Amino acid sequence: MLVGSLKSCIPFLCDLSRAVPILHHLDFLELTGYGADDDGIRFLKDLDVELDGRDVVLVDAVIDTGLTMHYLTRSLAIRKPASLHIASLFDRPYRRIVDDLPVRYVGFTIPDEFFVGYGFELEERYRNLPDLRLLR
Repeated sequence: MLVGSLKSCIPFLCDLSRAVPILHHLDFLELTGYGADDDGIRFLKDLDVELDGRDVVLVDAVIDTGLTMHYLTRSLAIRKPASLHIASLFDRPYRRIVDDLPVRYVGFTIPDEFFVGYGFELEERYRNLPDLRLLR
C-alpha cells in the first residue's frame, strides 16, 4: 500500500505508482505542519482503509527535520501494519532532528534551497510546473 502525504507528494506518488510492478492500493492523508502558531501536528484528512496486516510505504516529497514524518509513523504504527517504511523523492538528512525514521527509499539528497514545481509550491503557486525550479 502506498500512502501519500498530501499535497506535494502527488506527482511523485503517481510516477512511483506507475513504476511499481505489483498490485497495490493508494491512499492519502493530510497533516498540518509545524507553523507559526506552534499548535503542533494534527490530521486534516485520515486514511480511507485499515492498515492492519498491510505492507505500507509512506510517500512524501521531501524529508527535512523529520518531525512530521516521526509523528506520522508513530500514529500509523499503532494501526498494526505488517511493515511500515518511508519513500521520499528528496532528503535533507543534515536538517534531521529525529534519528529513528524508517526511511528506506530516497531519490536524491538535496541542498538547503527552495524548489517549486513538480508538486512543490510557494503560497499554493507553482505546484503545477512540470519540472523542478530553484526559487531565488
